Amino acid sequence: MLISEIFHSLQGEGPCAGLPAAFIRLSGCVEPLCPWCDTPYALAGGTEMDLEPILRAVSARSFRRAVITGGEPFLQWDAGLSGLHEALISQGIEVQYETSGKIRIPIIEDALVVCSPKHIAGAWRFDEENVRAVHVFKFTADGTAKGFEAIDGFIAEHGLDAEKVCIMPLGATRREQLSTMEPVFAYCLEKGYRMSPRLQVLTFDTRRGI
Repeated sequence: MLISEIFHSLQGEGPCAGLPAAFIRLSGCVEPLCPWCDTPYALAGGTEMDLEPILRAVSARSFRRAVITGGEPFLQWDAGLSGLHEALISQGIEVQYETSGKIRIPIIEDALVVCSPKHIAGAWRFDEENVRAVHVFKFTADGTAKGFEAIDGFIAEHGLDAEKVCIMPLGATRREQLSTMEPVFAYCLEKGYRMSPRLQVLTFDTRRGI
């Protein structure tokens, strides 16, 4: 598999925010690319790694949770990711996937699949067949009425239950995120959605490798 980086940290966002985990960031993504991508170094390149070195890197800390992200991790499902999944599960490690949903997601019963659909150039870039494969949909909101309307449209179109929806305030910096938190809070309260901050941004601002 092509690996961008492996590190240990606390999950910064989404339904498992605050929990310690090993992060496995796979290289490669799917066009159209997000102009605002906060991990552009993972869009291409990476280091070719076999299963055993990956597992050794994950086990460097005794965390029992692994977050597999990208880029778009499911690009490599048939190129070794499915085997990594089985190996992690067999070791008693809980697995969470972070995906854009741009390509087909396999039905995975023994992991948490979190999808962050991307709204690019006025359209959602999402494979419609993925709705049944996703456990939690995580949206980033800019705090504007137009942004909330776009999210409302996606949720209504796909008939998502409120329990499956998580909303994060937009912001690549601490200042930007704080400026959008209040309207996102009000929106989630009105709609009955889970709100998630981006803890890594609030805590470390723009520092990488946290």
